Amino acid sequence: MKQAALALALVLTAAPAYAQLGGLGKAIRKGSDAKEKADKVRDLVVTEADERRIGEKVSDRVRQEFGVFQDKAVTKYVALVGTVMAQVSSRPDLKWEFIVLDTDGVNAFASPGGLVHITRGALGLIKSEGELAGVLGHEIAHITKKHTVKAIQKNKGVELAADVAPGSNAFVEGLANAAYDNIVERGFDRGDEEDADQEGLRLANKVGYNPAGLGTFLTKLDERNKDQSTEERNALFASHPETKGRIDKITRQSRSEKLNATATVQPRYASHITFDVSPLSAIATVVAGTRGVAGAGGKEAAKAEEKEKPKKRGFGLGSLPLSGGKQAESTQASASAGNRAVGTDRAAKGGPNPSKLALPALTPAELEAFKKGIAG
Repeated sequence: MKQAALALALVLTAAPAYAQLGGLGKAIRKGSDAKEKADKVRDLVVTEADERRIGEKVSDRVRQEFGVFQDKAVTKYVALVGTVMAQVSSRPDLKWEFIVLDTDGVNAFASPGGLVHITRGALGLIKSEGELAGVLGHEIAHITKKHTVKAIQKNKGVELAADVAPGSNAFVEGLANAAYDNIVERGFDRGDEEDADQEGLRLANKVGYNPAGLGTFLTKLDERNKDQSTEERNALFASHPETKGRIDKITRQSRSEKLNATATVQPRYASHITFDVSPLSAIATVVAGTRGVAGAGGKEAAKAEEKEKPKKRGFGLGSLPLSGGKQAESTQASASAGNRAVGTDRAAKGGPNPSKLALPALTPAELEAFKKGIAG
């Protein structure tokens, strides 16, 4: 009897604690497994090559949704402004690309690895090169600071399946899905947005642009959205602090850091960007489940999309759809939850062509000549 009791004691001692506790043990084990998966995401190493692959897949989805503006002159001009900014950043050697999206909505997106997207509508609202530099600088900063990767690591809802190896196709596909959700749907948190504001101002000033350009743009954006509810506010910087507070911080930073560059380069901007932004009332929109349906205005789009959108749940990389391409029409129309859920600019209809323009690489001579035109 004593021997049997001793044997049982040894078995219990050898078994994990959760195995000795029946149903409670299963719950503990499940929680332990979830923690291991979360820790794996938190500790994951994303190489620069992985970052670029993730960014390419995010860009594919953004371009499928909004289309690409097929104007080489406009695209090259935006690339010139963006490239001179990126060259003074902390990651000048990334393969930087600047893509103009074919939509009337005012928006911009930064994909990991050096891909920056800005909409035709945003270019129409902007009226100087200094303003454009402010917006592009903000997006460049999100990339140089690796805000997307860090946001995924901090997101407790993201789990990495045990059988997904770092650097594998499944690894990149899964992170691309999580990145798209963060960039297009949820938006960055306030700390990351303020960090991008601050770094973007410094980049603009280094090149010679007036750092007030971002604040000028935000003021116009606020005026554009004055008649929309808080939920319908513009998608660009939708997760940022209130506009007036942001502009005040921009002003204080410029003074405290003595960011005194003065160039706005308005005439050159006007010679390249000859179109205006469309008023919100004239923008065709799409809502989840109705891609291609035009004409729904801000509040109508918001109501329709609220009705259509699925309930947002936590997600894990192991269970995410691993297609980096176009989503099913019923769910991807205007990123049906989170940051892009409502609002006319957020749900603006995109163009039909998702293909990136094949432009010759900018030469050092072109960039130097362009820089000479930046003068206060």
